[in-house]
Amino acid sequence: MAYDYEKSIRPGKLPHIWCPGCGHGIVMKGLIRAMDACELDRNNTAVVSGIGCASRLPGYLDACTLHTAHGRAAAFATGVKMAKPDMNVIVVGGDGDGTAIGGNHFIHACRRNIDMTYLIMNNSIYGMTGGQFSPCTPTGAMASTTVYGNPDPTFDISKLAIGAGASFVARGTAYHAAQIDKLIAAGIKHKGLSVVEILDDCPTTYGRRNKFRSVIEMMKRLKDIAVPVAAAAKMTPEQLEGKVLTGILHDVERPEYTEQYAEVIKRAQGA
Repeated sequence: MAYDYEKSIRPGKLPHIWCPGCGHGIVMKGLIRAMDACELDRNNTAVVSGIGCASRLPGYLDACTLHTAHGRAAAFATGVKMAKPDMNVIVVGGDGDGTAIGGNHFIHACRRNIDMTYLIMNNSIYGMTGGQFSPCTPTGAMASTTVYGNPDPTFDISKLAIGAGASFVARGTAYHAAQIDKLIAAGIKHKGLSVVEILDDCPTTYGRRNKFRSVIEMMKRLKDIAVPVAAAAKMTPEQLEGKVLTGILHDVERPEYTEQYAEVIKRAQGA
């Protein structure tokens, strides 16, 4: 029996704005399945985004949604969580919105370990705003602002999140669609800042400039570079060259920020 996604979509919001072959729709369906698996109350769940192709996702969901300024999703989401600590808060966005314009907010959300799930769709480009290179554009790749090839080294979002203090970090790909909901659900259930990075594809502003002949070729690339954590443990550094680890990369317990802040308030009130 086909999964009923329609019950989770706001009436009249489809068709979506994403280009044919974009992986964001795959990720949205994974998020819907994860929210259902966790039995989240949609009236007590905030889905927050900034600006960009990926950040249009909350507009389609039947939940409490907040579409904010470019790069400020984590800051707005932090405000929501601080005001309503019992609310489920999910942040969604792309690699540019989350790690370039919003990079400072991202690392401090990780540092605080506030109980939110941050879903970053990493398609290696600024897709909506003109095809500029992002911190995750591969070195040497073409973008509208790197017409002779990107000279910059790239961010590893998952390593950045771990280093900044996120207590749960996972990575999947749009090719491995059946895994996405499981990773997001694990992040939602984790207490603390959970980062779920999904390697995605942008056939329009990235694929065309970088000579991918089709969406199928881009998806095959995601399949070929992904290595599950368990399999990677048995591989040599040479075999892992050019590969990306997928699955749950980091899962630890740390004090959660809103609970710590509540203790500060008690002390201030002399409780």
